Amino acid sequence: MQKTLSVVDLRVIRKNALKIREKLGEKKFFAVVKADAYGHGAAEVARAVEDICDGFCVAITDEGAALRIAGVVKPVLVFTPPLGVDDVLRAKYYNLSVTVNSVATARLAADIPCHIKINTGMNRTGCNLNRLPSVLRALNPELIEGVYSHLYAPQNAAAARAQLKLFEIAEKTVRAKACGVCAHISASGGFLRGGDFIKDGVRCGILLYGYAPAGFGAGGFKPALKVYAAKTQQTKFIGGGIGYNYADKNYKNVSVYRAGYADGFFRTVPLGEKTLCMDAFIRERGGEKALIMGNADEYAKKCGTISYEVLTNVTKRSEMVYVR
Repeated sequence: MQKTLSVVDLRVIRKNALKIREKLGEKKFFAVVKADAYGHGAAEVARAVEDICDGFCVAITDEGAALRIAGVVKPVLVFTPPLGVDDVLRAKYYNLSVTVNSVATARLAADIPCHIKINTGMNRTGCNLNRLPSVLRALNPELIEGVYSHLYAPQNAAAARAQLKLFEIAEKTVRAKACGVCAHISASGGFLRGGDFIKDGVRCGILLYGYAPAGFGAGGFKPALKVYAAKTQQTKFIGGGIGYNYADKNYKNVSVYRAGYADGFFRTVPLGEKTLCMDAFIRERGGEKALIMGNADEYAKKCGTISYEVLTNVTKRSEMVYVR
């Protein structure tokens, strides 16, 4: 097989989900499966944990539609507010809940279930507190399922606490208009902070896949993904270069593996010798198949990025294999 091989252990993901569930008790657990479940395969992951979680979160309407097509029936919240009538129609057809962040999106999505997103300091998506009354007037209270926000620095206690204070003002305002809403401010970082940050539920993404956000330890959550590449050639070194690089030593035997930057790995961070080529990398020696990524945190550190970016990149041109 010429593709890289991504092996996802769904048993590990289920154990991670159960660990989250155990801490939450009766609070709601929304599993975040956006970006193809951070590269792990959204449909497979969702089906594996649907009996454990209360619902799912995705980034865009298309991702939610794909879950429904795959047979997922639990609630699905789309993070990106509808940008046009087509988004609203698709959300209605596939029974998705949308995010409302302004009067304009409230009017656009007035007849479908929604969660109101509040800007408490991340300044990304969400309405400011002074606009919340206008947003509420544009909505049907019976269709408001939740109110939520997002911590921009959950590892910073003071910053997180300041956001929580603003959020609780918004929560009180929404509850005065709509009964039974679910208030949620925390993703994985807020979940790990615990206490008041749990609110009515949490949205956990990166923890589900075995990694922790910056400033936190994974604390027993295990990675579920390993990526392998097949060896395409082994040859005696004849001098010259190693890929698109001058050789700086006299190699004996070199092996070529079928993975490169077109497979989502970073060109300037070697998996073997020197920089990656588009579709291959070179090692001085190796077996028939090479494990090229078993821990995204370690690889991300070499790349100067975070595990989120690594995970969403490295399975794009990969054959997915699921262990159940």
